[in-house]
Amino acid sequence: MSTVSWLNKVRWDEHGLVPVIAQELGSNDVLMFAWMNRDALAKTVALGEAVYWSRTRKKLWHKGEESGHVQKVHEIRLDCDEDVVLLKVTQAGDIACHTGRHSCFFQKLESDSKSWETVEPVLKEPDEIYK
Repeated sequence: MSTVSWLNKVRWDEHGLVPVIAQELGSNDVLMFAWMNRDALAKTVALGEAVYWSRTRKKLWHKGEESGHVQKVHEIRLDCDEDVVLLKVTQAGDIACHTGRHSCFFQKLESDSKSWETVEPVLKEPDEIYK
C-alpha cells in the first residue's frame, strides 16, 4: 500500500484532522487524547514516536519534545468508521499529562456529590518538567 493510499483511508475532518487516543501498551490505560493531521500521522509512522498537531499552537508537536516524556508507538489502529486513530504506546517517564500525572484522565465524576474529584497523584510537578 502506498503512502498516499494508507493516509487516504483515514476520514479527516473538515480541518484535516483526526482524533487520536494514546493507550498504554500492557496496562491499556488511556493516557491522553489529541489530534493529528496527515503530516503528524506520517511522521509518527516514520519516527516510531507520537507526533501530534497542536490546535492552539498551530504546529506539529513531537510528544516529549520539551518534557522528555516521549511516546514510543508499538501499534496504530483505525476504528470501524475510519475517523479515530488509536496509538498503543510505551510512555517514557510514566507521565503523559502536562500536569505531571500518568494520564490526562485524572478527574472522576463522583455520583453522590456531582463533583469532579482528582483520583491520580501528580508524579512530578509541572514546573520541574517544563523549564
